[in-house]
Amino acid sequence: MTALKNDRFLRALLKQPVDVTPVWMMRQAGRYLPEYRASRANAGDFMSLCMNPEFACEVTMQPLDRYPQLDAAILFSDILTIPDAMGQGLYFETGEGPRFKKVVSTLADIEALPIPDPHKDLGYVMDAVSTIRRELNGRVPLIGFSGSPWTLATYMVEGGSSKDFRKTKAMLYDNPQAMHLLLDKLAQSVTSYLNGQIMAGAQAVQIFDTWGGNLSAAAYQEFSLAYMRKIVSGLIREHEGRKVPVIMFTKGGGLWLESIADAGADALGLDWTCDIGEARQRVGNRVALQGNMDPTVLYAKPEAIRTEVGRILASYGKGTGHVFNLGHGITPEVNPEHAGAFLRAVHELSAQYHE
Repeated sequence: MTALKNDRFLRALLKQPVDVTPVWMMRQAGRYLPEYRASRANAGDFMSLCMNPEFACEVTMQPLDRYPQLDAAILFSDILTIPDAMGQGLYFETGEGPRFKKVVSTLADIEALPIPDPHKDLGYVMDAVSTIRRELNGRVPLIGFSGSPWTLATYMVEGGSSKDFRKTKAMLYDNPQAMHLLLDKLAQSVTSYLNGQIMAGAQAVQIFDTWGGNLSAAAYQEFSLAYMRKIVSGLIREHEGRKVPVIMFTKGGGLWLESIADAGADALGLDWTCDIGEARQRVGNRVALQGNMDPTVLYAKPEAIRTEVGRILASYGKGTGHVFNLGHGITPEVNPEHAGAFLRAVHELSAQYHE
């Protein structure tokens, strides 16, 4: 494989010295970019974009071509590929988000679920990873990803997005045996899926626990974190002669940082509700931190964006172990020029913290 020309993202995740704080954005290939919208129109729909390796590669590369400051690429895919491969029938309705043709509601439903083979059932994702990695040609590292078992389970039980997760939480409390079986199958599936991505060329992986923060403290430990811990313990941690860092991100998980930091990942993603300096004090030297600017700051003028970037960098302070990111994904209405101002500010303002 081609040697990396820019590896500061990987070095920061492993708490190794860097010249400036590396930066990337969750959902950096997305609807805020006119070139993405054009590609999606050419593909026909979102799933056609995801399931065609050439299209997935094209949109993954678009933000890198526009913003030379980006220090990583992230695979363009969807977190719900695993439930789809389990036979749930993923589709998207305009204005409604993801939906499933089948829902999981009984122990029998869960027992019947297969564990997907990443190469046979999700081969289009593996092909996308290898295609993107080849196209990157060592420019920056490639991040692979998956949803967490708990997050995937909520969509499978609810049949789509939910505001209150009433069906999922009812199963959790009424039938914990069924919920644990579902989460265990999903943990096995995520482990093999991420390992498949690593073997196909992903150089770091992130677990997105989008809905873990909606659980109680006790339920989070038992039904979300325990299964992410299981995944991390089963991941390939070295490939192509270097370590493969793992990032764990629970949106709304600020109350449980110490527990998440002990779960075996190399880095912990923060949403924007945490102060990153306080988070650094709480987790000590155990993990790197990724985050954590409020994505809506990008609606503001470039001067205000730059001020907020400076505040977050100052809060983290000197030294490595910080990957700058948003506290969640960039939103579709953001002006691409504002995203560029954000990325430039991170590199320009962070050098002083790495002297």
